[in-house]
Amino acid sequence: MKLLDDAFDVLPTDRAAATLVGRLYDPDEAGPAVVAVRGEELVDLSGVTPTLTDLLEHPDPAELARTATGRKSWPLARVLENSLTGAAGPHLLAPADLQVLKAAGVTFVKSMLERVIEERAGGDVRRSAEIRTQVEAAIGGTLATVVPGSAEAQSVKEVLVRDGLWSQYLEVGLGPDPEIFTKAPLLAAVGVGADVGIAAGSEWNNPEPEVALAIRSDGRIVGATLGNDVNLRDVEGRSALLLPKAKDNNASASLGPFLRLFDDGFGVDDVRTLDLRLEVVGEDGFVLDGLSSMREISRDPQDLARAAVGRHHQYPDGLILYTGTLFAPTEDRGAPGKGFTHHLGDVVRISTPKLGTLVNRVAHSEQCPEWTFGVRALLANLTTRGLLAG
Repeated sequence: MKLLDDAFDVLPTDRAAATLVGRLYDPDEAGPAVVAVRGEELVDLSGVTPTLTDLLEHPDPAELARTATGRKSWPLARVLENSLTGAAGPHLLAPADLQVLKAAGVTFVKSMLERVIEERAGGDVRRSAEIRTQVEAAIGGTLATVVPGSAEAQSVKEVLVRDGLWSQYLEVGLGPDPEIFTKAPLLAAVGVGADVGIAAGSEWNNPEPEVALAIRSDGRIVGATLGNDVNLRDVEGRSALLLPKAKDNNASASLGPFLRLFDDGFGVDDVRTLDLRLEVVGEDGFVLDGLSSMREISRDPQDLARAAVGRHHQYPDGLILYTGTLFAPTEDRGAPGKGFTHHLGDVVRISTPKLGTLVNRVAHSEQCPEWTFGVRALLANLTTRGLLAG
């Protein structure tokens, strides 16, 4: 099954007006290059900004991306095709390098309720349908318009505690402090066209389509991309303390295809109104097609950025922040009442016109390519290429 019919579907619909940057694996130099989309080419900016972090920390990243002199270039069509087919040659990597990969959880009411269901089911998918009906009947309609941390949210909490319905997930969904956790190590995210991983022992898991923000060391949001925060629902449902095991596995963080930098034509207000489409197409003929909207997020992107970085916590190389997902697929796949879970070979497409399409195929984490190119390897490679001189 092809990942996409047309490789150019990876790109935003208004790509001619967009400032798009990313990372590419250059086989000639056995390492990554920072690239910018310019017309029909990908231009190598590594001579000016050897890491994407260097680019984002520049006073005007978009201007630098548009004007910096390139070391070399590659045909955009060829690189996109290589990325989607696995053909030998230059291909796209996740648009992140030295940034810490963080994620915000429970930022949408629907997914918050699904976390409560996981918790009450103890990770047992067979109990999820019955518990979902109970939870939605009890609290679903009361939470949609509640502002987290508000006096109204505190009043709701008091009622739910009284009725024995309070949950740690409702605490971070409605309370003053958002859940922000480390999704994956530096350089561990995979890019467009790569396999995404679910641990072999998981029986209940799903994609989490999200907008991911590029945040500089000073806390300023400078761009956005798409992300898949792959989640093992059965593991997290057993205990929230197992969140690292549920979230951080080989190839379980996907980002891309490109990072769209904020400029005069695209900014945080555009992010606030993005509508995301999730498609899952299985080798068994299963098709899932759903929409979610950033308009329904309960915490503003700027608030999430302030919660992540500030005087209380610094990120000298910046961070990429997954903003959370509205989508928690519940329709049955297989036996009635078991809900959705991935099958090996599923093609997952996350798309929105302003950011393009992030597409990956599902495999077991244990079978995905091992993550071996860490920070030491990056520094050694850049040094060998003379990109860190001076």
